[in-house]
Amino acid sequence: MMDTGSLSLAGRAALVTGGGGGIGRAIALCLAAHGADVAVMDIVPERCTETAARIEAYGRNALGIPANAMEAEACAGAVSVAAAAFGKLDILVNNAGGVTRRDFAALTEKNWRRHIDLNLVSNLAATSAAIPHMIAGGSGGAIINVTSIEASRAAPGYAVYAACKAGINNLTRTLGVELADHGIRVNAIAPDFTRTPGTSGNVTGPVDEASWHQPSPAQAEAIRRRIPAGRPGIDAECGHLAVFLASGMASYITGAIVPVDGGTWASGGWVRSSEGTWILPPEA
Repeated sequence: MMDTGSLSLAGRAALVTGGGGGIGRAIALCLAAHGADVAVMDIVPERCTETAARIEAYGRNALGIPANAMEAEACAGAVSVAAAAFGKLDILVNNAGGVTRRDFAALTEKNWRRHIDLNLVSNLAATSAAIPHMIAGGSGGAIINVTSIEASRAAPGYAVYAACKAGINNLTRTLGVELADHGIRVNAIAPDFTRTPGTSGNVTGPVDEASWHQPSPAQAEAIRRRIPAGRPGIDAECGHLAVFLASGMASYITGAIVPVDGGTWASGGWVRSSEGTWILPPEA
């Protein structure tokens, strides 16, 4: 018989990096809605405050940690602060990341290192700091990495970002094996295009959907043709998956990379024609 209560995260303590906006914020709120106490690390202080207030509205303990994910010490420090505040750490969501589109030949070493620090080193630092807390807790834990379907295909204009995400995919699988004896499960969420503040022109400041850029009719049509589901992702859809992966319902799942992409990865380059049939470019 299915245990309908096994999605509950009551009594669990979580940290979400980059949790003040977009996918990270949605994950933090979904974890709280299912009973977890949640710490949020974000570079924008006001976003930490806003997300923490929303977590508390669910009746959960919340903590905002303003910090820069490009600094490894800050990521490790956020883990320590969260574990001290909650007395333990059961769930780590490595969500911090970002990218600016530019051809690889136009990037400098400084650009590479900024991408790597933000998208890969932040993950390594937080994970390394969290593992001892999870082991000491004696009841295992869940590490959830936010990667991208760009980790599994060519990504022109996003070469270093995609390489970092590919590294996270391999790290997810490897740590899923290494940490299994400790009851720590490691999985990854792989979104494609998702409506967030960052993809809607609201990179800094409060999360205010009223200020988001709306796609033009041409952009909306391009999305409809490229994504089998016919629309962008919604940040909460990643949050729902994170709850599942953190919960008892996923107790036998580790080392998995789960697309949340409306079928884009499965389509393998097929797109809708203007008539609505599925074709391969250059027929499009």
